[in-house]
Amino acid sequence: MKSGSNPQRVSMSPPLLEVEGLTKHFPVTIALFPRRQIGWVKAVDGIDFAVDPGETLGVIGESGCGKTTTSKLILLQEGPTSGAIRFDGEDIAGLAGPELMRYRREVQVVFQDPYSSLSPRMRVGEIIAEPLQIHTDLSRAAQQERVAEVLDLVGLRPEVAALFPHEFSGGQRQRIAIARALVTNTRLIVLDEPVSALDVSIRAQIMNQLEELQARLGVSYIFIGHDLATVAHISHRIAVMYLGQIVEMADSLELCEKPLHPYTQALFTAALPAHPDDKREKLTISGEVPSALSPPSGCRFHPRCPKAMSRCAVDAPERKEVAPGHSVACHLY
Repeated sequence: MKSGSNPQRVSMSPPLLEVEGLTKHFPVTIALFPRRQIGWVKAVDGIDFAVDPGETLGVIGESGCGKTTTSKLILLQEGPTSGAIRFDGEDIAGLAGPELMRYRREVQVVFQDPYSSLSPRMRVGEIIAEPLQIHTDLSRAAQQERVAEVLDLVGLRPEVAALFPHEFSGGQRQRIAIARALVTNTRLIVLDEPVSALDVSIRAQIMNQLEELQARLGVSYIFIGHDLATVAHISHRIAVMYLGQIVEMADSLELCEKPLHPYTQALFTAALPAHPDDKREKLTISGEVPSALSPPSGCRFHPRCPKAMSRCAVDAPERKEVAPGHSVACHLY
């Protein structure tokens, strides 16, 4: 697992991406005439984080915690209800024209299933070159040269550009998806569970490839996943999400050694132990994640928390820094 020299930041330069008070609520309506709104699904409910140049921020949590909605907001696939997302210090909500095109060129995504994200009717060279056709005025020869360059970057021979996606293994298809994300000199890639659909041995290869590319190109990653070991291995810092909120954030090594929030501790209990002699307290939780349509009052985790106190049902804890670079939203601290 990675660890920067400073748990809070891995770079002294300004953050590449800043998220402040980000909220996304989806209206819920009854399909009658007239249609009537009955509430809001609070998919993302006031989160803050930053991503430095060349940094990997891991985002973990159970299904329904808001990870994917967060990625869609960053990718401008959804508009925020409130809050701000700044890229290079500029609020992306106000981007238009050439500036919007620049943002889409510099922020890309790699999805979970490489096969469904690659058109079966297009050859690999055409798939990778498509962003160049949209975002640049490169000649056809220059596009082909750039395609060969990024294929080499991800460990594939340039001649595979003439083949179709179905002619590759799952790991090779994910390399193609990564090559497509890199082709426009991307600065930030959102990795939405990019290895969860792959065999364990192939996962390690893709993870190593991503780390090599980051070291070589200085690209930043937001790595979204639910597998704690995978996220911890590749990330400099980790944000733990629960029901639309970040409940803990710390340097990867710090979080693995000293998880503070009961939810984070439960995630580590559910994962395989790092060592048979690990003497840390084993904390288990029961039940399902509550509905984001009607989240619990106070601390949203309190109905499932074995350490809940009376105030947890009433007062929502604020996320506070309890150690350098380590913040947690819990009344225990």
